[in-house]
Amino acid sequence: MDSNSAANAEATMQNKKWLADVDMPVFLISGGALVLFALLTLYDIDMMSNWVNTSFAASTKLFGAYWQVLLLLTFVIGLFLAVSRTGRVVLGGLKTPEISTFKWISIVMCTLLAGGGVFWAAAEPLAHFTSPPPLFSDIAGNETGTAQAAYNALAQSFMHWGFLAWAILGSLTGIVFMYLHYEKGLPLKPRTLLYPVFGDRVMTGPLGTIVDSCCVLAVVAGTVGPIGFLGLQIGFGLEKLFGIPNTYITQVTILVGLVVIYTLSAVTGVTKGIQILSRFNVILAVALMAFILFFGPTAFIIDSFIQGFGIYLDKFIPMATFRASPGWLDWWTVFFWGWFLGYGPLMAMFVARISRGRTIREMVLLISVVAPVITCFWFTIVGGSGLAFELANPGVISEPFTGFNMPAALLAITEQLPMGFVISVLFLILTTIFVATTGDSMTYSVSMVMTGNDHPHPFVRVFWGVMMGLVAALLISIGAGGISALQSFIVVTAVPVSLVLLPSLWTAPMIARKMADDQGL
Repeated sequence: MDSNSAANAEATMQNKKWLADVDMPVFLISGGALVLFALLTLYDIDMMSNWVNTSFAASTKLFGAYWQVLLLLTFVIGLFLAVSRTGRVVLGGLKTPEISTFKWISIVMCTLLAGGGVFWAAAEPLAHFTSPPPLFSDIAGNETGTAQAAYNALAQSFMHWGFLAWAILGSLTGIVFMYLHYEKGLPLKPRTLLYPVFGDRVMTGPLGTIVDSCCVLAVVAGTVGPIGFLGLQIGFGLEKLFGIPNTYITQVTILVGLVVIYTLSAVTGVTKGIQILSRFNVILAVALMAFILFFGPTAFIIDSFIQGFGIYLDKFIPMATFRASPGWLDWWTVFFWGWFLGYGPLMAMFVARISRGRTIREMVLLISVVAPVITCFWFTIVGGSGLAFELANPGVISEPFTGFNMPAALLAITEQLPMGFVISVLFLILTTIFVATTGDSMTYSVSMVMTGNDHPHPFVRVFWGVMMGLVAALLISIGAGGISALQSFIVVTAVPVSLVLLPSLWTAPMIARKMADDQGL
């Protein structure tokens, strides 16, 4: 009895301890807002869609230009810090990295590229090919259906998934977190980004609670969207490949399996589950890239990557600052910028957690240069193959894609390859793991916000992992419209988050210079 009583008392103490560690105001505001969104969407999808669309239009009109400038400056300033003397600054309070370079790159690539790197890689180049972006529509030789149109389509896709998109996810903000958390002992929370501006007021007052809540809500919404879309997309794939009916039960079963995978991964932590899942994902992705490169339209892939990347570099500033077509801009560039901005603070926290012992040069160059180039090549492998097949046989990819059917576009591409059935199945597995790696890292990051340290309690990780899956299941119960409403809601939540990211433009260089002085560089 005594030993049992002691064990029960210990368990009670542990439960009280982890509950005491949780920031309840942030937990209730962010979790409550997400549940309220899901319930209102279930109650009246049309009403919620109208509210969200009105807010979306206001957000893109008022903040779209600011977001474009913010991303451009983040990329440029990060590069300057990497190539100057500050590039040699070692971050995180460790002299040597705690994670090997291959594992570190694997985690970064899988976490930040996420599930969008598969379905969007197939669909976006095709969308720009069939309907040229305004910047390219008036250029001679860009008639729809030509090779030049394909190169331009890839260049526009590179803009949305390349240098700027990656830089906002952890270059400057990663430096700020690494210094203030590991060197100064401040909690690993989004509010810490504002400490250089507001001091202790933001760390203990209501402003900090609002900042953390907004950032958590943005990243949870941004993660629930891909989770929900995955249920719809894999359901489509299973029906097409195996004849399994694409019902709500099938979709929920897929979500349950996904939640189990990424929650277990998040509970085992950065050095175990997340690392193992990311490593497997990279190996599978590289294997599929190699297969398509050697057995697909090899010459076109190489030519289109070189041409498309050349156009991307040549038109980089015009594309980054394009403002001439607000309607197109809102649903493409500004939408992507809002989505990635929403991830910004928590992705930066995660980057800080896995990058201890790395230099500013290593971290910035991986996130802002190396990873974007790899991503662009991946888009050329998948989307470029689709464009090659479409040029050779018009309609073979574009017809299944009608109505922006992203999973149909992916499967139409993979079916054209040798061993099409096997490759299609492997791509569905790859997409699932991509989304799982985002799910586990964001579950881990949200849990860090709730507790303020980089080893959050497993109960907190399990709660947020299950919570995101549950909200996704609720939203897909009303069809794709629920997830689509969430996708627009993501852009609305990015508005306050983008203001949180702004000070890093000057605080990161200040911190980098101070650390360079401290380290005698």
